[in-house]
Amino acid sequence: MSEVAGVAEEETGAEGDERELGAGSGILRVFGRQLKRFRVRAGLERAEFGSTMGYSVSTIAAFEQGRRVPPPKFIDQADEALDAGGVLQEMKEEVARAQYPAFFRDAARLEAEAVELHVYANQAVPGLLQTPEYARAVFGMMRPPLDEDSVEERIAARLARQEVFAKRPEPLMSFVIDEAVLRRPIGGRRVLRGQLEQILLAGQKRTVEIQVMPLDSEEHAGLAGPFTLIETSDGRRIAYVEVQNVSHVHTERRLVKGLEVKYGILRAQALTPQASLAYVEKLLGEL
Repeated sequence: MSEVAGVAEEETGAEGDERELGAGSGILRVFGRQLKRFRVRAGLERAEFGSTMGYSVSTIAAFEQGRRVPPPKFIDQADEALDAGGVLQEMKEEVARAQYPAFFRDAARLEAEAVELHVYANQAVPGLLQTPEYARAVFGMMRPPLDEDSVEERIAARLARQEVFAKRPEPLMSFVIDEAVLRRPIGGRRVLRGQLEQILLAGQKRTVEIQVMPLDSEEHAGLAGPFTLIETSDGRRIAYVEVQNVSHVHTERRLVKGLEVKYGILRAQALTPQASLAYVEKLLGEL
């Protein structure tokens, strides 16, 4: 796989100037044409079809024109309602990938296929651990601001990534999170409380380890910024790196190995998983 570069940061929500996720994506245009073809074949106007499906005329038009990402439930219902014989459903997986900004699609695919995931975060709670409320707050802080439909789509895309926890067997996952991230009340104290509770729940899974990098630590190997290490079922080791407005998927062994070494040092410098969960509980008690 070649190196992929983009101009945004998935974990912090800073995803550039795209107004809508997947806007202009080829698969969305193909899906939209097929959707319109089956709707017309069924003799339905957009208003009538939208009323049946519970969507506005403008939303159906956006789906048909490839300007918005249709949710999986809509695709299933549309396939049945229009007697599409599974044609629309067959595109569901590819359409789902179009939820993500172009720069992140390869990383999202690799993440979904991973047998191991290791994440260092120093800006916001990692997307794989975010609650819907926390994700909404993150996307709500984007400037220029997103419209409400775009915010909803991006929240859905972020939460869809968390289906990795339902895989069998579950991938092995670890997270090193800076204490500052856990103290920053993004969205307010109520949102932060819910987020800390979710982190505690995740940390209790046998396949997940969460560690806190304390603010009073005198040694810190992760000052250059957040990154994710991915190992796939075929043994590939990949790094996803985020810096200011630039993101990369790295496959070159030298670069990946360097980040693996850095992550190992970070884990040694951070609190142990057991002490980290106790510390998160302490932070909850302070809210």
